Amino acid sequence: MTINTEQFAAANKATVDSLLSVANTALASAERIAALNLNTARAALEDTVSGVKTVMDAKDPQAALAAQKALAQPAVEKAVAYSRSVYEITAQTQQELAKMVEAQFSDFQKSMAGMLEMAAKSAPAGSEGAVAAIQNAIAAANSAFGNMNSVAKQFSEAAQKNIAAAVKQGK
Repeated sequence: MTINTEQFAAANKATVDSLLSVANTALASAERIAALNLNTARAALEDTVSGVKTVMDAKDPQAALAAQKALAQPAVEKAVAYSRSVYEITAQTQQELAKMVEAQFSDFQKSMAGMLEMAAKSAPAGSEGAVAAIQNAIAAANSAFGNMNSVAKQFSEAAQKNIAAAVKQGK
């Protein structure tokens, strides 16, 4: 069995396209996290300045303490909102990458099936056992990927539920 230059070029192009998709997804996620961090830092600075002014304007220590206490709850709520935003960005990125991996694995399966079919047709007599062994190995790999994918989805769903519960308690 020989692979022609067109098949090789197509495989290389597909690999480069996949890597570019992964890189673009990762960069988009990093950009969103950076923007979130910058906006959060800016808001925290503004809140701190406002809080210091409020405490400084207090007429007595009890009023200053009351002002500080009043500032604590919004800070907790903002921290929870920030954590939720980071989680949402991360979860979305994870889902996009998982879809890419699934698509790549599906393409790989199709490619392997086609190559195996060509190999089986051109295999010498008596090699049926070797072809069957390869087919069994591919079936086992497909099954393992399906199981791994299922476990990853269950883990992700459990993590989402736990974070949702934590956010609900933080309110």
